[in-house]
Amino acid sequence: MFASFTTRPNRWDWALLPLVLAVLIAVAYGAMQMARPFVLGQPMPVSLDPAALPYYLLRTILRMFAALGVSLVFAFVFAAVAAKYRLAEKVLVPLLDVLQSVPVLGFQAIAIAPFIALFPGSQMGVECAAIFAIFTSQAWNMAFSLYQSMRAVPAELHEASRMFRLSAWQRFWRLELPFAMPGLLWNMMMSMSGGWFFLVAAEAISVAGQDVKLPGIGAYIAVAIEAENGRAIAWAIGAMFVGIVMYDQLFFRPLLVWADKFRFEELDGEVGRRSWLLDWVRRSRIASRLTDKAWKLMRSTLGWFPARPVEAAAAAKGALRWRLPASAADTLLLVLAIWASYRVAAFIHTEVGWREAASVFALGLATLARVAVLIALASLFWVPVAVWIGLRPRYAQKIQAVAQFLAAFPVNLLFPVVVYSVLHLGLNPDIWLSPLMVFGTQWYILFNVVAGASTLSTDLRLAAANLGLKGWLKWRRVYLPAVFPSYITGAVTASGGSWNASIVAEYVTWGKTTLVAHGLGSYVKQMTDAGDFPRIALGIGVMCVFVMAINRFVWSRLYQEQA
Repeated sequence: MFASFTTRPNRWDWALLPLVLAVLIAVAYGAMQMARPFVLGQPMPVSLDPAALPYYLLRTILRMFAALGVSLVFAFVFAAVAAKYRLAEKVLVPLLDVLQSVPVLGFQAIAIAPFIALFPGSQMGVECAAIFAIFTSQAWNMAFSLYQSMRAVPAELHEASRMFRLSAWQRFWRLELPFAMPGLLWNMMMSMSGGWFFLVAAEAISVAGQDVKLPGIGAYIAVAIEAENGRAIAWAIGAMFVGIVMYDQLFFRPLLVWADKFRFEELDGEVGRRSWLLDWVRRSRIASRLTDKAWKLMRSTLGWFPARPVEAAAAAKGALRWRLPASAADTLLLVLAIWASYRVAAFIHTEVGWREAASVFALGLATLARVAVLIALASLFWVPVAVWIGLRPRYAQKIQAVAQFLAAFPVNLLFPVVVYSVLHLGLNPDIWLSPLMVFGTQWYILFNVVAGASTLSTDLRLAAANLGLKGWLKWRRVYLPAVFPSYITGAVTASGGSWNASIVAEYVTWGKTTLVAHGLGSYVKQMTDAGDFPRIALGIGVMCVFVMAINRFVWSRLYQEQA
C-alpha cells in the first residue's frame, strides 16, 4: 500500500494533473451553485451575453451526467429483474412502455412540486426537478437496450456459466454486462443526446403559470427564442458543439475504446478505435496504480454472492412451493387492468367528458400517422448507413462526435427557420412541422443498429464471403437478421421518443409567432401551459394507450418473430 503512494510521477502524470484538477474544480463549483438559496416565484435572470455560456454549459453538463448516473442504475435494476423473472417481465416491460410514452412535460408537471417541497428555500429542489426531467429522456432507452442484450446472450455462453457454477451475481458481472457493454455505451451516448433534445423543456420550467428558468443552455435557448435573437441561437449552437466534443473526448471515447475488449468477435486486420486520453492514462504511473486497485476492488465484489450448489438447489425447491402459478398471476394482472379501466372511465366521465376524450383520440390518430410515416422513412435510410458504419470501426469513431451533435441538436433551434419557411412559403403546418418529430429520435435507430452491426460474428462474415453472398441476398441472409434485435430496440425507443417529441414539434413558437399542427402533442402542450391538469392527464393517458398498443401489436410481435 505504501509503495503505491511513493510511486514517482512521470511526464504523463504531469500532463493529466491539470486536466483532472480542472474537472474537479469545475464539478465542485457547479455543485455549490446548485445549492444556492431560492424562493418560488423569485426570478432567476438568464443573460444572453455569450460570456455567460461557459458557466451555463457547466451547469447543463452537470445536470445531464447526474441524470445519466441515475439512468444507468435504473437500467441495471430493470434489465436484471425483467430478463430473469417471467412475472416481473410481464409487468415491467409494459410499464416501461407507459413511462416512455409519458412526455417530459407530464413528468415535470407531477414532480416539480414534490422536489421543491423536499428542498425548501434551496435551488436544489428545482435542480432535482430538472435532473428528473432529463432522466425521463435518458433512462428508457438504456433500460430497453440492456434488457434486449441480456435476452440475446448466446445459449452456449449461458451453458458455460452454468458449467463454471457462477452465481446469478457473477453471471451478471462476468457474462451479461460485458456482452451488453458495446450496445449499452452507444445507447448511453444516445441518451445524452436525448437529454439535449429536451433540454429547453427541462431547464425552462413553465407549469400552471409558474415560470422558472435555471441557468443553463436550455434556458438560454428559451430566452433567445422569446427575444427572437438569432445571434444568441448561433452562440448556443457553438456552445453545444464545444460541450459535446468535450464529453465525447473525455468520457465516451475512452469508454468505447475500453469496451472493444468486450466485443464477442473481432475481425482480423480491422483497425480499432483510439483515444488519446486513454493512452495517457495507460502510460501514467499513478493512474495505472489507481486503476489497478479499483479493478481489484471490483473483482472482490464477485465473491459477495457465491454459488452454493446444495443450498441453491434447496432454495429453488422452496421457491417452487411458493411461486405464484402462471394462471393466477395472469388473473391478478387482468383484475388490476379491469380496475384501472374502471377508474379511467370514471375519470373521463366526471372530469373531462366523453366528447372531449373522443376528440383527443382523433388527435392521437393524426400524431400516429405522422409517427408511422416518419419511422418508416428513417428506417429505410439509416439501417443501411448504420450497418456500413458498424462494420468499419475506424469510420465509426470519425463520425461518432458528429452523430452525437446531430442527435443532441434541440429541435427548438430550428424554430426560426421553420417559422420563416412555413409563413413565407404558405406551407401547411400539419405536414411541414411533422419532420421535427423525428429529427432527434431517428438517431436511436442509427446508434442501436451501429452497436448491433459492430458485434457481428467474424465467422458469419467469413462464411458469407466464402459462399459468395452479395447484394440484396447478403443483406437478407446475413446483415438484416444479425441487426434485427438491435433495430427493434432502436425502433421502439425512436417511436416512443417521437410521440414525446410531438409536444415540441406540433407547437412551434418563435417570439410572438406560434404555429400549431393538429395532434396530441400540441394538445398536451397547450393544456400544460394553461395548467389544466385533468386534460393534461387525458392527453398523456391517450398517448400511453397508443404507444402501448403499437409496442404490443407491432414491435413485440416483430421481436418474437426473430427470437
